[in-house]
Amino acid sequence: MLKWLISWSLIGLLLGCAPEPQPSQLDAIKERGLLRVGTLLGPTSYYLDAEGEAGIEYVLAKQFAEELGVEVEMVSRYNVKNLLNLLESGEVDLLAAGLNRTAQREQRFQFGPPYFEISQRVVFKQGARDRPRSLEELDAELVVVEDSSHHDWLLQIAEDYPELKWRATDDHDANELLRQVVEGDIAYTIADSNTLDVQRRYYPDLSVAFTVRDDVDIAWLLNQQVDASLYAEVITFFGNLRHSGQLSQLLDQHFGHVANFNYVDTSLFIDAVQTVLPKYRDIFEKHAGALDWRLLAAISYQESLWNPRAISPTGVRGMMMLTLPTAKAMGVASRLNPEQSIQGGARYFERMLQRIPARIPEPDRIWFALAAYNIGYGHLEDARILTQQQGGDADRWIDVRKRLPLLRQKQFYRQTRFGFARGDEPVRYVGNIRRYYDTLVWLDNRGRIPAKPMEITVPEGSGDGVN
Repeated sequence: MLKWLISWSLIGLLLGCAPEPQPSQLDAIKERGLLRVGTLLGPTSYYLDAEGEAGIEYVLAKQFAEELGVEVEMVSRYNVKNLLNLLESGEVDLLAAGLNRTAQREQRFQFGPPYFEISQRVVFKQGARDRPRSLEELDAELVVVEDSSHHDWLLQIAEDYPELKWRATDDHDANELLRQVVEGDIAYTIADSNTLDVQRRYYPDLSVAFTVRDDVDIAWLLNQQVDASLYAEVITFFGNLRHSGQLSQLLDQHFGHVANFNYVDTSLFIDAVQTVLPKYRDIFEKHAGALDWRLLAAISYQESLWNPRAISPTGVRGMMMLTLPTAKAMGVASRLNPEQSIQGGARYFERMLQRIPARIPEPDRIWFALAAYNIGYGHLEDARILTQQQGGDADRWIDVRKRLPLLRQKQFYRQTRFGFARGDEPVRYVGNIRRYYDTLVWLDNRGRIPAKPMEITVPEGSGDGVN
């Protein structure tokens, strides 16, 4: 009996000394009420604009935190190495930074599900040298960001390319290396396709030499040394986003309009920003009203290339290329008067915007209004009805955009109220304006739209250029 009492006493003593179970990572996040997310500063992940925090990774992280019932704190860095160290040390809960899945990183971290695919390309400055077609043809040093996936890949292939000259730097990020290529400070770098697509809108001389890797997954990173509670939530979150179609919509909002690059068009636009836009900026600002003046300017460039005397074969005229009935309805006496045309175009666009259902959030509401401005509200409604009939979401631009070209086909347009329309045109129209607008915002935020028109010197013997 005594031995039995002693045994139970010892067991009780041991149980009393046992440490209390630690809360899971997810419980700890909910208890603190804050999800700490590490990210890279840059246009393809996270940045600050006039309205505050922005970028695809911020939008995703914010929504994930809301579903967990907590706030989000974005911990930004310029350096990939520092960012990875933050995750390993537990200073952040996960990384949402547009990072690639690599074998080296998989040894240290847990990857979430891939939500985007990119390719990786060797980049050089157009006109500075002949285009190389392979690593063997690189005639100068290749520079990449230290601890980036490009660095990991070069380490893997180093033995196979002993003659290749390359180095990794932690002094510059990927965007800065692209700028150094344009400025002639370095000859080559490797860039992710989404980063390159964005930067070429501002630096059209960036040119692709060749692709080194295709179908590279982008995913969030989590700490391998903790439990899987947060990881399970990440899996569920992206599964729901993909199933609902929201992931495709978000990716389209951030990257859908930048992939189609035209060197001549982009170069001409950058020149026009320097030489023509300053003449009319005050007018755009004056008549923009509740609109962003840069959006109004982007519409005008798409319409007329900022030519106040532009005339089309169909009879539309002026800076905003108004039809005669539209001009009269908007109170425009002379379509060739720049200020009257801009004022009338702004009024007409606002009218289109007001007709778009208020339940449709921006930026999709803007894209719908632009399509209506181009093709007419009736044809836009026809496309939205077709979208609904085919099981798409009539309130999402990404879905309606796919159906607009169907208005050219008899089997579809004969079912509609307003009939045939060149529905592919508003798709291009909206895409172009999105690119022009994003470029204007980027240039304006950096003070790169001059107050007075700059003179562009045309080299002798260059001809007329564009007729």
